Amino acid sequence: MLYIIATPIGNLEDITLRALRTLREVDLIAAEDTRNSGVLLKKYEIKTRLTSFHAFSDQRKLDEIIGMLKEGKNVALISDAGTPGISDPGFVLIRAARAAGIKVVPIPGPSAFLTALSASGLPINHFLYLGFLPMKKGRQTMLRALQEEQNTVVFYESPHRIVKTLGELAEYFPERKLVIARELTKIFEEFVEGSAAELLTYFSQKTPKGEFVVIMDGKDVKAERHGRAEGAGFDE
Repeated sequence: MLYIIATPIGNLEDITLRALRTLREVDLIAAEDTRNSGVLLKKYEIKTRLTSFHAFSDQRKLDEIIGMLKEGKNVALISDAGTPGISDPGFVLIRAARAAGIKVVPIPGPSAFLTALSASGLPINHFLYLGFLPMKKGRQTMLRALQEEQNTVVFYESPHRIVKTLGELAEYFPERKLVIARELTKIFEEFVEGSAAELLTYFSQKTPKGEFVVIMDGKDVKAERHGRAEGAGFDE
């Protein structure tokens, strides 16, 4: 079986008992960065064999892991942080495993954008997740399209691009409310809210550090969307 295991996004205590047990029991752990994952495994004294599986892994590495799974071995897939397959190459292995008829078992846990959304105070009964915005090609087209987006929008941004991105958001979305989350679950965790122009001023006055989650209100958000969500009543 292939286990998809979510790991902490910062605080190493944010991992489930099931995840720890599975990491100890599998035959192999495929990690996006073995050095980064080694810190987590060392903390919990997990000695399972570790191999790398990242964006630059070739077909041979994919075939090697799929071969082990076909032999009946159990493999755990983990990313640098959070849930595998979100803004990392994990989906390639997951897709190949499913195509080979191998059972895929998700073990849920942390996700940076969901963590940020949960504490943002913006409507999250409906939202649009974008990963990272396009660097160049298609970026302006996407920003123009988002001007008509009714739902809350969430995406990731890097520290060296956050000021530039906020400048663009101030141009395209001057009236929208934004919440920016930084260094989630870590010592210097920070949530800042305001207009894009206000946040641009704030982050221009310091050297931005850490990974950023940017959350933006949708177009023409109605008051009732900030209250009880449509269809609410389900336990989550």
